Amino acid sequence: MRAIILACVVTSLSTSVLAAPYGVAEKDIATLQADMVAGRVDAAGLVEAYRARIAAIDPKLHSVIALNPDALAQARALDAERKAGHVRGPLHGIPILVKDNIETRDPMPTTAGSLALAGNITHRDAPVVARLRAAGAIILGKTNLSEWANIRSTHSISGWSAIGGWTHNPYVLDRSPCGSSAGSGAAVAASLAAAALGTETNGSLVCPGAFNSLVSIKPTVGLVSRTHIVPISHTQDTAGPMARTVADAALLLAAMAGRDPEDSATAEADAHRADYAAALNGAALKGKRLGLILPPPGQSLPASEPALQRALAILRAQGAEIVPIPVFVRPPASSEEEGTVLKYEFKHDIAAYLQSLPGAGPKSLADLIAFNAGSPRELVLFDQDYFEMAQAAGDLGDPAYAQARDELVASTRALLDKSLAQYHVDALIRPTEDMVFRLDAIKGDHDGPGASFLPAVSGYPHLTVPMGYVHGLPVGLSFIGPAWSEARLMALGAAFERAASARKPPTYLPSLEDQPDMAAALSPLPH
Repeated sequence: MRAIILACVVTSLSTSVLAAPYGVAEKDIATLQADMVAGRVDAAGLVEAYRARIAAIDPKLHSVIALNPDALAQARALDAERKAGHVRGPLHGIPILVKDNIETRDPMPTTAGSLALAGNITHRDAPVVARLRAAGAIILGKTNLSEWANIRSTHSISGWSAIGGWTHNPYVLDRSPCGSSAGSGAAVAASLAAAALGTETNGSLVCPGAFNSLVSIKPTVGLVSRTHIVPISHTQDTAGPMARTVADAALLLAAMAGRDPEDSATAEADAHRADYAAALNGAALKGKRLGLILPPPGQSLPASEPALQRALAILRAQGAEIVPIPVFVRPPASSEEEGTVLKYEFKHDIAAYLQSLPGAGPKSLADLIAFNAGSPRELVLFDQDYFEMAQAAGDLGDPAYAQARDELVASTRALLDKSLAQYHVDALIRPTEDMVFRLDAIKGDHDGPGASFLPAVSGYPHLTVPMGYVHGLPVGLSFIGPAWSEARLMALGAAFERAASARKPPTYLPSLEDQPDMAAALSPLPH
């Protein structure tokens, strides 16, 4: 399916466009906008340039599931608006990609990567997409993801879906882009779009952000709508932007944020949303106190430690005070409680979503389990044990569910709130993840402890910014704060980004072990 869609789009491009497209690589939104104002390119030219780049690069990555056949027409309409003197704002004419668990009204299915939803064309815009479209963004296409956002199995593989195949990391192709917003992360890192949307339940925005040397912001749960997004958990789910700069992520978040009458979690969104791009003006680290979350006693230092020490030196040189937080341990029962919450909520929420879809097709989790059991491609790499555990859970009226949810949210918020207040810090910081792990179809993911758990289960915001590289593999720095502190976190991240200049374009290396110095070290000495 993916190959057919891409082939149809590529053949529609003119030879001249394929031969010499406008250069979009590494260009931020401000530069693209300035070039459109100056007449060096228009929105239609950007769509064609990104399509040509996808055709040239994405066969290595498998990051794009489908391209929007209406994107060029939408771009031409926006160009006509610009010629008539109407510019909607800084996103006018900017092509973005959308994770394929987020609905758009365009003639593309929203599949969550599953063959069960291969024909799911709803012609509905998720409110987050509608807001971006109203701001002038062009929906270029859909990105690959970990199927069902990594909830189908305890042995699932980040970045793989039955429809999209396996996404590769553009820095080193045999490494993982992390999940579940893997395609969004790899595509934006490779400049296949100006930016992208991802989603997160626990780590699925910030991990691919860190692994692909990107800026990702997981907003406070309730800042942006979840309507018409394939769900996992109404307690933890949120959409968020992924971009190459904090400024670009801020532009998307400002457009996305706001109340949705269909999503009760967003009741306070309008009262807390901000002009996140304006909040970056004059962003500085001088006088800021940043609480450094230290590893538990006895735990060996991660491989990302050298990059962290360089980042801390930069933060101190910019005037920030680094405050060590030596005792920072998640509540003992929190992992088990999260598992309970996700199983109960997924069973309920996915049924409600499926029943909202037009036409025939699966209408419950039991239907999905049966579909997968009859679809060899779905189960060839890993099973659906998490689906089956969720199916065995009760309904949302079960006291066990309510107790787990209430205790989980209360205990994790208490830990974060206490740490922020006790140490009088503006934000908490730590490496987002350790090292990018290798793609492994047999053992699956090899991820270690990361920064995502507490902000994910508490619903608090979490920003990751490129911190540097270890052996050419990206590592990210996390900024975590209380509810509705996105503007503060993004200002801190922008100040660090400006001082560190850490991000580098991807290299598309086949393998680190193929590099001359490492290959020589791995080879035996001559006898």
